[in-house]
Amino acid sequence: MTDHSLIEYLRTFLTDSRKQLFDHVLKERTNHFTVATQDVFQLHNTSAVIRSCDVFGIQNVHIIEERLTKQIEREIAMGAQKWVTINRYQSTKSCISNLREKGYQIVATSPHTNSVTLEDFNVSKPSVFFFGTEKEGLSEEILKEADCSLKIPMYGFTESLNISVSAAIVLQHVTQKMRTTPNVHWELSPEELDDLQLEWLRKSIKNIDQIILRFANKN
Repeated sequence: MTDHSLIEYLRTFLTDSRKQLFDHVLKERTNHFTVATQDVFQLHNTSAVIRSCDVFGIQNVHIIEERLTKQIEREIAMGAQKWVTINRYQSTKSCISNLREKGYQIVATSPHTNSVTLEDFNVSKPSVFFFGTEKEGLSEEILKEADCSLKIPMYGFTESLNISVSAAIVLQHVTQKMRTTPNVHWELSPEELDDLQLEWLRKSIKNIDQIILRFANKN
C-alpha cells in the first residue's frame, strides 16, 4: 500500500502547474482498455503506438518481442515512454495468458469481413487490442485465441493502414465511447492512482532516493 504522506511530501517538490497537470492526467488514465503489439518490425511504429496510448489515456502497453527486440525510440514516443507502463513478453502465449488472468477479453484488430466495426464494438468489457506486424498482421495464434476481432471501416483501394495509424484511430474511438457510456467504470482505482502517482513522482524529481530516505528518517 502506498504511503499517502510520502506522496504529499514528494508533491511539495513540484510546481503548482505540474501538480495540476498530474491531477488532470491521472483522472483520465484507464486500465479498462490496454494495447498489445506483436513483433512490430519498424521501431518507430511501436514508439508511435505508445505515444497514442499516452494521448488517449491508456496506461499499460504490452509488447511481444518473440522475434524482434528493440529499444523504444525516444524521439518518436516524445517522452510518452516515461508516463506509460511498458510490459514486455518473450512469447505471445505468456502475454495472452497474463492478460486473460487480469480479466481482459482478447480483441484482434483485423480487416476480415467477420470482424465487428468500431461503431458496433461493445466498450463495457475490459479489453486488450492486439496489433500485428506491418506486412503479416497478427499471427494465427492470436487470431485463434481472440474473443472477437475489430476492423476500421475502409472505402478505398487500400486494404490496410499503418499500425500506428490504426492504433490511433481505434483508441480515439473506443476511449471516447468508453467515457460517455453509462455504467462503464473505466477510472483507475484509488490504489492504482496512488501507485501511479508515486511512480511518476519518482521519475520527475531529482535525487529522489535521497529525498525518500530523508523522509523515512523523519518518520
